[in-house]
Amino acid sequence: MTPLKRIRIEKAAADCGFEREPVLSDSGQLELRSALFPEVLSVSSLGAAGFKVSVPNPAMLGSTSCTEVAVENVAKLYAVLQYASTFARVMPNRVADEFRAKTQNLPRTTEAERIVAQRIGQDIFRNSLLDYWQRRCCVTGLSVPSLLRASHIKPWALCETDDERLDVFNGLLLAPHLDALFDGGWISFSNQGTLIMSKELPASAKTQLGIAITWRIEGLKAAHEPYLGFHRRVVFRSGKQPSGIF
Repeated sequence: MTPLKRIRIEKAAADCGFEREPVLSDSGQLELRSALFPEVLSVSSLGAAGFKVSVPNPAMLGSTSCTEVAVENVAKLYAVLQYASTFARVMPNRVADEFRAKTQNLPRTTEAERIVAQRIGQDIFRNSLLDYWQRRCCVTGLSVPSLLRASHIKPWALCETDDERLDVFNGLLLAPHLDALFDGGWISFSNQGTLIMSKELPASAKTQLGIAITWRIEGLKAAHEPYLGFHRRVVFRSGKQPSGIF
């Protein structure tokens, strides 16, 4: 690995959430670490062909089986490292474990006490969605964090466990009007991210709300699908769905 390649990898690592000093392994790979999660990611040089990124968990690459990926330039290296570190921070159960640690000594014998614990959970959930969706509405791209809403796909009250309630894949980061529409079942999304509108929503309301049929969510993963399926079945103001939409 040339000194320039190493500098580029170290800069990308620091910028993307791997704040600990990289370690050069005996095999010539730079091992990247963070104090916020235990997973170790490795990056090696492919010479003029770019870089190879190796992870211990394929989900860190948005995959179900692949633990290595080749990227041809620094820009794509940034994208891979950013997703990997974000996923590692908010991966399933990790957010729920944080909630349990913060609330384990809180009493929950009264409704007021249960509301306090729920608010803590919702704050943790919101922060995890801001992290996962890069502080942007996952549909419109709105990037004013104070306006964005952490919207459960399967509603909090209908979740059976804290792991479900606080699973980052059970959430979408939405602009306020989309949050209201989604929470009320006026809209939903297919597993591919395409917008589904309820026939109960008047055409005039669609115009007034500025709803675009071309809206879609980019970057959905397989882990979102069970929750989206629940939303379409239970929350969405349905009638029978058009064939082939899923």
